[in-house]
Amino acid sequence: MPALSFKAQFAPLVESGQKRQTIRAWRKRPIKVGQRLYLYAGMRTKACRKLGESECTEAIPIEIQGYSWDARLGQVVLWHEFLLWQYEVRQIAVADGFETVEEFFKFFSPDGEKFEGQLIKWGDPIS
Repeated sequence: MPALSFKAQFAPLVESGQKRQTIRAWRKRPIKVGQRLYLYAGMRTKACRKLGESECTEAIPIEIQGYSWDARLGQVVLWHEFLLWQYEVRQIAVADGFETVEEFFKFFSPDGEKFEGQLIKWGDPIS
């Protein structure tokens, strides 16, 4: 029963169903396809609220390293050990709630260090 907490900037997108994926660092027990996900905003605070429940449809290893959209400066996104094209990186960034690829890289790799984790996707809300 994995619970995922979202920052305030992403909560409305999750609640509306516009954001149906998240990228997270590896957990001790990685999330698996078929698990029920419990989606929250502000967990461990007085303002905690449930955004919904859904089933995990994909759980894909991902590595992110870089600090710029310009591939010459070291931007790298690996998915299943394959380097992604720029348009694919943009699709992931937008689906994850970022307006630009630059924001995406600043969030996950602010100093150019490598981020490793899972890209987790979910389906329709479960009532």
